[in-house]
Amino acid sequence: MLQVLWCGGVLLFPGLFSCLRKALPSIFTHWTQADVVLVSERLVSTIHAIMATIAGLIVVSSCNSVITDRHWLVTYFVVWFGVPYMTYDIYAMYLSHYYRFRVKGHEEYKEHSFQTVSAFVRHEFLLVLHHIALLTILLPITLFLRKGLGDYFIGCLFLTELSTPFVSLGKILIQLGLQNCWVHKVNGVVVLLTFFVCRIMLFPYMYWAYGQHYGIPIYSVPFHMPFSLNLCSLCILAPQVYWFVLLCRKGYRLYQRQGKVQDSSVIKDNSIEDQ
Repeated sequence: MLQVLWCGGVLLFPGLFSCLRKALPSIFTHWTQADVVLVSERLVSTIHAIMATIAGLIVVSSCNSVITDRHWLVTYFVVWFGVPYMTYDIYAMYLSHYYRFRVKGHEEYKEHSFQTVSAFVRHEFLLVLHHIALLTILLPITLFLRKGLGDYFIGCLFLTELSTPFVSLGKILIQLGLQNCWVHKVNGVVVLLTFFVCRIMLFPYMYWAYGQHYGIPIYSVPFHMPFSLNLCSLCILAPQVYWFVLLCRKGYRLYQRQGKVQDSSVIKDNSIEDQ
């Protein structure tokens, strides 16, 4: 059983990534290596996100007590799928960064080097820090420091991945040149909704659920919990708020751009009618 899980976690994501990198160029012959790596990375991220969301739903729905109930899937998913994915994804993000700048003609990206790696870390610092924090903070907490308590809340954290497939779909649609279709517009709304609910409002909900268990109001929960848990929650929540603001700004710019395009097309149509 452990060998199957090991193969599934350690080999699944790099294997899928490698297969997609080989298959996509034969379908989209005009794509550059940067396009192929980006879409491959996003598709693998979607698969992991679906797995994490399903695992989260199973754990959350199975725990009657948010503190004491246990579920075997929490530890197994973190160890055999979460950790291998986060480790692989840092490498996949680096490759996407490398080929994107290589296609743009940057001289230093002709081959891999310490300079390209350091440039990647600087350019994607928050994402890299997020991945490393999950590996170095969430993993020890999940395996050792919780003392077998709070599987429900780990399941809730799995649910933060619900927005990832929609974020990935948006980037893939742009890659396919479909950024002006109605699917992309609807997907943009779904991205904002799922991101806000599952990555931001989830934290107040977990504090409320903790308070319900102990019979205390939500505003008293931070003083009832250990400082380390409040700090971990803040460290996970802070980048989510930052990324949500970026998504809102991007959506607003897209809305403005489409509005200008529509206005210009209306003016052009009116001028044609006048002639």
